[in-house]
Amino acid sequence: MVVALQPERPYVLALPRGGVPVGAAVAAALRAPLEVVVARKLGAPSYPEYALGAVAEGGVRVLNSQVLAHPRLLAVDLEALTERELAAVVGAVGRFRHGAPLPSLAGRTAVVVDDGLATGVTAEAALAAVSKLGPQRLVLAAPVCASETIDRLAPVVDDLVCVERPRDMRAVGLWYRDFTQTTDDEVLTLLGR
Repeated sequence: MVVALQPERPYVLALPRGGVPVGAAVAAALRAPLEVVVARKLGAPSYPEYALGAVAEGGVRVLNSQVLAHPRLLAVDLEALTERELAAVVGAVGRFRHGAPLPSLAGRTAVVVDDGLATGVTAEAALAAVSKLGPQRLVLAAPVCASETIDRLAPVVDDLVCVERPRDMRAVGLWYRDFTQTTDDEVLTLLGR
């Protein structure tokens, strides 16, 4: 589906770690450069898989709208959690890009890729970071996306490409035969570093 999109002057930006193998395939199909854009989930302390929000490069923070609707969840020290995850973002940028900034995207189509979108809040933070770089077009692509997430993120991008759109997604990993966690070394190999 992404190949049919035929973006002009594409630059693929994948979310590490799981988005990088998918991004590498997209970059190869589009004959585009591949880079990482680092974003991290703000997981609830008692249930880390539940996304309170996410942070990304450039100090971006996005909160899950459901969190704002539940004052009890806001009792979590979001500032401390944000600072901890922003430090992890800086560490990942150091590992994957040796601390280099994201490339200029002026006049290019930025294709942000992840391995799947459940709540999509991490991808949303990455999109906010990438949009600061002034791409001509902004595309979000993933193999599987929750229907409600598509509805929420489609207005934020110029194009949203998703192969599977289940109504009841539950978890990204359920849509893969093998959802073994991608390692840092695998990411670096795919990036050619």
